Amino acid sequence: MRLAAGACFAILSCCLVTRADQECFAVNASRSRVAFVLKDVLHTVRGTFEVEHGSICVDPATAIASGQIVVDARSGNTGNRSRDSRMHKQILESSLYPHIVFAPSHIRGAISPLGQSTLDVDGTFTIHGAAHPLTTAVAVQVSGNQFTAATHFEVPYVKWGMKNPSNFFLRVDDHVEISVELAGNTQPANSR
Repeated sequence: MRLAAGACFAILSCCLVTRADQECFAVNASRSRVAFVLKDVLHTVRGTFEVEHGSICVDPATAIASGQIVVDARSGNTGNRSRDSRMHKQILESSLYPHIVFAPSHIRGAISPLGQSTLDVDGTFTIHGAAHPLTTAVAVQVSGNQFTAATHFEVPYVKWGMKNPSNFFLRVDDHVEISVELAGNTQPANSR
């Protein structure tokens, strides 16, 4: 009985230590941004989305990541009211699908406690009501209890089931380039 109790205590202690060793990153939405670029034959459309909230935890022992970054799809803005209205109604359908979410599952590379690290992050990118696997390279900078993270990737929106806004006069790419800049605080998982 004592042996079983001791084994249970050892396993529980190991799990608690692993949990306490996780590093968490709490996103400050007001210091974060998402930008997008959609190219067409004549010019380039640039716009932004607002980050709503987010946090990510990483277990360095297993490279397993959890959490999510949530972006408000309804905040998409290119500076042109009629173009934005079309983007929200016909392409993003943001009234039906108000959130764009990235949920990490695994990292490749180590996060340096001070300075810059480059990681490959695997996860799921959900947009327009559908989840898609996504791997992206992320540059992370840690300084004290502050961090920044930046990544750039393409979303093949037509392949992923969204309408291409091209018409007789307008020919746009079938993918959009996304740049994400996050900033916030680091904290041990057991202090959340």
